[in-house]
Amino acid sequence: MATLSDDTLRKILLQIQQTAVQSQRALNVSKQQIAAKERERRILQLTIEEITSLQEDVNLYKGVGKMFMQVPRPAMEKDLKDEEKELTEDIKNLEKKVRTPAHIYSIPSRLLRSSPTLAGIRNIWRSSSTMPRRSFVIYQFHNAPGQS
Repeated sequence: MATLSDDTLRKILLQIQQTAVQSQRALNVSKQQIAAKERERRILQLTIEEITSLQEDVNLYKGVGKMFMQVPRPAMEKDLKDEEKELTEDIKNLEKKVRTPAHIYSIPSRLLRSSPTLAGIRNIWRSSSTMPRRSFVIYQFHNAPGQS
């Protein structure tokens, strides 16, 4: 089996590094979305607690554009609990996305497994987070066992 040229290996390594950077960005965006939704959920929880602590005869109003409309207490509580439930589901889905490392490393992993010649790149890719950008490591590639 023919070995790949250094230029081809550099291109593959560059593609792997770019994919890792994009995945890291996506991971950070997901974490920020989780934090924002958790803040929203906490505000809703505090609002629900505040409403339940009020007396039954207190009027409740909901903002609609530039005005406020009176809303019955059960309808207000139901709406807030529905919103909280929706936010909780969104948070769970985002946490699943963050916890699943397969979506982060699926493309580089497939590239590395696709050719036994790329066995040497695995070590470079694993340590790529410590490598400065646009630097290439000269690495000796070995044929896979059983190949000459």
